[in-house]
Amino acid sequence: MTDNETGAPGGVRRRTVLLGAAAGAGALALGTSAVRAPQAEAASFVKGADISWMPQMEARGYYWNNRSGQRQDLFTILKGYGITAISLRTWVNPSSHPANGHCSMAETVQMARRCVDAGLQVLIGFHFGDTWNSVGVQNPPAAWAGMSYNQMLTAMRTYVTNSMNQLRSAGVTPDWVKIGNETNSGICKPTGSISRPAQMTGLLNAAYDSAKQVFPGTPVLIHLAQPQKFDSIQNFFNAYRGNGGKWDITGLSSYAQGGNVSPVLNNMRTIQTSYGKPVMQVEYGGPVGKPTQVRDSLRAFITGIKGFGGLGTFFWEPEGYPSFNYYNSSAWDEGSKRPTAAMDGFLNV
Repeated sequence: MTDNETGAPGGVRRRTVLLGAAAGAGALALGTSAVRAPQAEAASFVKGADISWMPQMEARGYYWNNRSGQRQDLFTILKGYGITAISLRTWVNPSSHPANGHCSMAETVQMARRCVDAGLQVLIGFHFGDTWNSVGVQNPPAAWAGMSYNQMLTAMRTYVTNSMNQLRSAGVTPDWVKIGNETNSGICKPTGSISRPAQMTGLLNAAYDSAKQVFPGTPVLIHLAQPQKFDSIQNFFNAYRGNGGKWDITGLSSYAQGGNVSPVLNNMRTIQTSYGKPVMQVEYGGPVGKPTQVRDSLRAFITGIKGFGGLGTFFWEPEGYPSFNYYNSSAWDEGSKRPTAAMDGFLNV
């Protein structure tokens, strides 16, 4: 199974889930550290969703019905499916494009406050760019692009510290902070490329330390994509851990479906035991036209991740409608405005 990041018309980001063969399993040749027991994690397993598009969709008249066909607050609908946490991405100096922009820190703070008021936990995810960064793209904010490494370190510390202080001023204590998005090849390239491991680690550690300075009790995640590809995961951690990299949780993206879920789960387990940090699946989704497949695969992920003591699973933009963003891996039917059967994957597991 491969997760591809492709550009849709107008630069809109799409995720297309390709149901190819999963990469072979294998053990990472690194020492094993203790992780928390599965039974301890199961009681607090996080079921979440990234709904960062919600404010822009609302501003353009979009709305959501519940499974009975009645228009209802999206937070209320999600909580009815057992969702307890919301993931919010944030960009440095974004455009006003409805799908590829917004998500400035000021907007993210407002949305985080809404989530807290709705009784939901919040994961704040830094892309360290002005728009999408992903496994294939790691562009720095335009304002940072011409900086030296030392200048970028200062910018990183200032940006993360200011962002955390904005959240604190709004009465929001994030439950998790994610420093970077799918950073297999590094961040803010070329300065923080994995080919410059000391600089990559320095930038990420600056973000880690700045988040902890304001919220010392908030766990910080490193986020990698494609756990089916051991080489990519291992290459990153050889560089990051080898240069003193700091993190509390390993966040992983996987959109695997059907028979590809099991080998990905095996790899996730190996990543967790090899690096001694609990795993959280921070992105999941599947074809909107195959809701029962997506439901069953989501159940398999939740059951499997619980089984080895992982922390949780987040569905990526389940509320998205194709007419807004060309996104084809959501969990809502645009015609009826109702959640599809995919959302049932959160129930009774």
